[in-house]
Amino acid sequence: MLQPFDVLLPLLVAELRQLSNGKSRLRLVLFWALWRFVLEVVLCFDDNDIVHVNGKVDPKWDFDVINLELVFSDLDQVEKRLEKLKKGKAKDSQSKLKEDAEKSAMERIRHALMDGKPARSVTLTDFEKDAVNHLCLLTMKPVIYVENVAESDLADSAINPNVKEVMNLASELQSGLVTISAQVESELTELPFEERSEFLNSLGVSESCLGNLIRATYSLLGLRTYFTSGEKETKAWTILSGMTAPQAAGVIHSDFEKGFIRAETLRTVQEGDVMLFRFNV
Repeated sequence: MLQPFDVLLPLLVAELRQLSNGKSRLRLVLFWALWRFVLEVVLCFDDNDIVHVNGKVDPKWDFDVINLELVFSDLDQVEKRLEKLKKGKAKDSQSKLKEDAEKSAMERIRHALMDGKPARSVTLTDFEKDAVNHLCLLTMKPVIYVENVAESDLADSAINPNVKEVMNLASELQSGLVTISAQVESELTELPFEERSEFLNSLGVSESCLGNLIRATYSLLGLRTYFTSGEKETKAWTILSGMTAPQAAGVIHSDFEKGFIRAETLRTVQEGDVMLFRFNV
């Protein structure tokens, strides 16, 4: 059963709280869900309480350093793997076919990494992707860049020149982008639930930035959510985009898929719906 944010959100909130008080790294990389994507948090505001390792806020420098670290990590893995492939011998024709595909892909990936480019920039066939997937190369994973802005910039972050720079860089890399305020997210965790909306409204925003992050991540990973509702509770279920109705039912329990008859869908009221209420007193 896919329940990704049961793992991601507690970790992310904890790290954001550290970022908000200057106790954590200014450049943060989170890897999650069986290494399926990379989440990079980039500092986009000045704060006297936070000392940047480069002496100043510089998103481009952060981008370059993080990506270079990931490239070096992957390059080390690729070179070791290529050396091992040269020494080994396939046991049968099928193994040799997969080994040749892996060698070919590894050589092209190595060339890209040497040029400072991510592994995902290399065009691979599905067979080649399957052959190299076991290495879990970090630069092969899709990336979401998270702009960490000041509380005062949250409502209109686009006026921040650092934010504009991150937007341009993310666009060039064809990566996801979300804006958050670590300080705001940290403060929200300390407030009673009923006071959070009022706090967000005072900042000129309607919801926690984690909502945008969840949607961006779901989109990146091709995930969808549906709900079931009973007498005691309403529950959300995470499925992969493209799943059939029986497969979606199987996420709840395998018996639901085996004995599937049909699915009945009820839609909640949406903004702009025309309602006709019938009643009898």
